[in-house]
Amino acid sequence: MDGPLVSFGRPRGERADAARNRERLLQVAREMIAEDGTDRVTMDGLAERAGLGKGTVFRRFGSRAGIFVALLDDDERALQQRVLSGPPPLGPGADPVQRLVAFGRERIAFLFDHHAVARAALDTGQPVPARDRTLSGLHIHMLLREARRAGRLDAADLDSLALQLTAALEGPLLLYVTTAEPGRGAARTPEPLAESWQMLVERVCSPAASTTR
Repeated sequence: MDGPLVSFGRPRGERADAARNRERLLQVAREMIAEDGTDRVTMDGLAERAGLGKGTVFRRFGSRAGIFVALLDDDERALQQRVLSGPPPLGPGADPVQRLVAFGRERIAFLFDHHAVARAALDTGQPVPARDRTLSGLHIHMLLREARRAGRLDAADLDSLALQLTAALEGPLLLYVTTAEPGRGAARTPEPLAESWQMLVERVCSPAASTTR
């Protein structure tokens, strides 16, 4: 089994009352999104509907974007478990390049299913996304390291390569997912992006390609 991936939204040693408040707030936030979409969810509105003080909401989430970060964290737990202990190629036991391809495909599908919440989790008031991409970033770095040990990758600076591959699954992808094709009005589908991700990973993890640059 792989090493643990850090979880985002639930602090270790959380008190029982704080855990109940968190679950209550997430439940109410989901109800508000289902009824009116993400644009109508505010810190004040969430506090009022949940019957909790504004201070509780601010302490829990920090900002409006933090509400959506926590919602994504909750939904990503199932993906995290499949990455840690599910069947290959997403889970352990497959070639690291195959696992990297599978992870990107799963991440793209996840963002298509959660695009509104994921985009709302980006804090426009901050110079970088509000969320630390712990799951994607650490997992991609680990798989690149394994690929290098297996002779599938010649890159010396895994930190920068992992950063760039992680970025390919985040902000720019969200903009693509949430924008219809010009003049067509049709929703985009995940398969072209998944195919492009696979092509990118297989080319990056080709020793011959990296030695000829």
